[in-house]
Amino acid sequence: MIVAERRKFIKELLIKNKSVKVSDLVELLHVSEETIRRDLLQLEKDGIAEKNYGGAMLIEDASNLPVILPVGERKLQYSREKDLIGKVAAQLVKDGQTIILDAGSTTWYVAKNLPDNTNLTVITNAMNIAEECSNDETASIYLLGGKLRRKTMSLIGPQVETELKKYSADFVFLGTSGISLRQGFTSSDLYEAEIKRGMVTAGQKIVVVADHSKLEKAGLTTFCKFEETDIFITSDLTDKTLIKEIEKKGVEVIIAPVSKETLA
Repeated sequence: MIVAERRKFIKELLIKNKSVKVSDLVELLHVSEETIRRDLLQLEKDGIAEKNYGGAMLIEDASNLPVILPVGERKLQYSREKDLIGKVAAQLVKDGQTIILDAGSTTWYVAKNLPDNTNLTVITNAMNIAEECSNDETASIYLLGGKLRRKTMSLIGPQVETELKKYSADFVFLGTSGISLRQGFTSSDLYEAEIKRGMVTAGQKIVVVADHSKLEKAGLTTFCKFEETDIFITSDLTDKTLIKEIEKKGVEVIIAPVSKETLA
């Protein structure tokens, strides 16, 4: 069992039982106490658990929130689907345009699939996305400055929000923690939500990219309403009824063709 799967398993046990013991997890998962303690420490940093002697307890507000894994692990979840969504999104971009890329695993796949030698201007608050885009020597890359959030390798804070006011982009590409027909596109992190809102105000076209697992999940706060969104890109694994409801709200939905057999 890989790290992401093990921590998801522990989180689900926490939600079900409200607490876990290190000794029980060692027996269930066949790993060392040190490994379990590292897992619990990370879940504590993620705001899901509170460590105590011999185990951990669920933080009350965490039971309804989606788990936000480190961006490197999230890239592995539904990786084939995200890659195809990224390819579709990248095809929107034309030579010489200015784009803003939000920090996230699906937006990283947008960056990965951007065309080379097209003299793009790329603005991002994500260190891994800036690194990916740097492979194109014709691209001008602007990394927004702020406090590093290691879990997402993103820069957050008022400095980022201030810098965003200086820019106007042809496209803004945003990831999302969850999508609710009532709330719109949501984030589970208040600080990152503020950055996303700043990006929305800096874009001519707002594009949200998300795999099928994000539908009908609500994060902590809304960063972009449907009426503020121009394009939503997802895959054909997403519930068609929900897609129609989003289209009714005036959002153009583009579907990346994916089948269950092609998913990683």
